[in-house]
Amino acid sequence: MARLFTSHQRVRYAETDQMGVVYHANYLVWFEAARGDFCRELNIPVPAMEASGLMLPVVEVRCRYKRPARYDERIRVETTLAELKSHSVTFRYRVLRDEEGVLLVEGSTRHGFCDLEGHLVRCPDGYRLLFESCL
Repeated sequence: MARLFTSHQRVRYAETDQMGVVYHANYLVWFEAARGDFCRELNIPVPAMEASGLMLPVVEVRCRYKRPARYDERIRVETTLAELKSHSVTFRYRVLRDEEGVLLVEGSTRHGFCDLEGHLVRCPDGYRLLFESCL
C-alpha cells in the first residue's frame, strides 16, 4: 500500500471566480504545494534537490473535476507516489472537502528527472530509495 501524505488548507477568496467556485487552474497550484509537503516529509525538500543538481519538471498533468470547491471551505490534498521509473516519477492527488471527505478533484503529475541544463537523467540512487519507500 502506497504511503499517503496529507496537506490541509482553506480556500482563499483570490482562488475563486465570480461564482465563488475555485478557478480550475488553482487545483494545479494545490498539487504543487502538496507535492512540496510530500517531499519535505521524505526529508528531500525541493530546494535541496535542486541544489544537488536534480530538477523535476512537470511533463504531464491530469486533472478530473468531480465537484467544486468554494470560498472558505477547508480542503485536504492527499498525495501518493503512483509510479517510479528510471527517468520519471508520477504523483497522484485527491482533493477532498475536509469535513465530509467528499471527493472534489483527482489528478496526477508526471515529472522527469533532469540535470540543471534540462537533460533527462536517471533518478539518483539516494532519491530512488526514498521514493521507493513510498510505493
